[in-house]
Amino acid sequence: MLFNSGKFRTLLKKYISRIEFWILILFIIRLIGITNPPLEIGHSWRQVTGLMVARNYLEVNSDILYPRVDDNEARSGIIGMEFPVLNYMHFLSAKLFGYQHWYGRLINLIVSSIALFFFYKLIPYLGLNKRTAFFSTLLLGTSIWFAFSRKTMPDTFCISLSFIGIFSAVKYLENKRSLHLILFTVFSSLAILSKLPAGIYIIPVYLLLFNRHYTLNSKIILAISSFIPFARAYYWYFIWNTHLSDEFGFWYNIGSPLRVGFNEIVRNPGKTLDNFYFNSFSGYFAFLLFLIGLFFMIKHKEKRLIMVFSVLFSVFLVYIFKSGHFFYQHNYYIIPFVPVMAVVAGYTISLIKAKWVYIAILVIAVGEGIANQQHDFFVPEKELYKLELEGIMDEISSRDDLILINGNGNPQLIYLSHRKGWNVSNESLQNATFISDKIEKGCKFIVINKHTAGELMLPYHLEFASDDFLVYRTDPG
Repeated sequence: MLFNSGKFRTLLKKYISRIEFWILILFIIRLIGITNPPLEIGHSWRQVTGLMVARNYLEVNSDILYPRVDDNEARSGIIGMEFPVLNYMHFLSAKLFGYQHWYGRLINLIVSSIALFFFYKLIPYLGLNKRTAFFSTLLLGTSIWFAFSRKTMPDTFCISLSFIGIFSAVKYLENKRSLHLILFTVFSSLAILSKLPAGIYIIPVYLLLFNRHYTLNSKIILAISSFIPFARAYYWYFIWNTHLSDEFGFWYNIGSPLRVGFNEIVRNPGKTLDNFYFNSFSGYFAFLLFLIGLFFMIKHKEKRLIMVFSVLFSVFLVYIFKSGHFFYQHNYYIIPFVPVMAVVAGYTISLIKAKWVYIAILVIAVGEGIANQQHDFFVPEKELYKLELEGIMDEISSRDDLILINGNGNPQLIYLSHRKGWNVSNESLQNATFISDKIEKGCKFIVINKHTAGELMLPYHLEFASDDFLVYRTDPG
């Protein structure tokens, strides 16, 4: 009877028209498989690198300035990388509740979901209505953001922190409260430190300085404060990380020289554009809405939207050329620009007056995005055998023993073994000189993943054999 009552229908109508309701729904959907191990086919390597850092803070050293990985090549494993905000939050959670790999997923999901609300609140400052904000937020929530906001990766996490920072900047200009200025500098700093592309979203703050509604004094203070996040990021990436690289020998990718990156991009236009027309929204329909929106925002002379779009797209082009081949090899490189695309696509839907038409269009766009990413919620059965590796190694070795394993560039297996050592290619296993060098450096076990290397026989004691792994002991024991 309750569901047939007019009161229930009124209540339902009230909630489904609120963006908070849909953000909560999207959050609940993405809890499916949240405790899954990092065995996704896509980007498991990127996740386990962050998981190594979090676990090593717990088990080795908790100094945030010295992140370290497990594929350490018999060294410290200390590495120059993004400032590990997400990984350290994972560590702090593990400190309280014990280590679980999925804490990182949940932390990112919570932060990225909260950020959707801040994104929604920011859109009216572009001179757009709340309908546009509503549609844009749903499109962003079901874009590539949908899957990557539940991975232990900083890509949606850093942009999320940027949204909170920008909103705080706007509020500071409106009410001149010091708290909002502090929140701006803190969240913007953490955003850029988490990953440099988040700095793209500090740029709109400078556009606010041209707004005559705000006092000159508050604009000057905000402008000065905006340099703090960039200064902190500069120190971390170009001074401290250089020190870590020189001292410990490990360094993450910081992109290509602009000329090299530009040449790589122009030689591969198809692959580059694929990140825009499919990967951005995990489908083609929402991208079509984006193209239509570009036309109408110019036709209708939406000055604020055109200005913000032009500035952010120009900055993003520099990011593309700086990334070079990494941009078209990894779909998540498009994430920093997807919020902008979502606003333009949402603007298209807001122009449609017929309710059944815009609802149908929204359902198609949202449905396509979710449908093309649902596979990311489930672990392929063929990957489950990897979870046995830690138990196998615990039976025959201690966790201090260095191992060599044919991960072929993906550190997933060395992380799952809960050991440290070398992550090598199948070809390297057949190089006797290479193997001997690693044994001299302390390698005690050679682990072979038979799914990629087959029944590879080595001149060492076979300690363990199964359908999935061979484990050789390199010393007499």
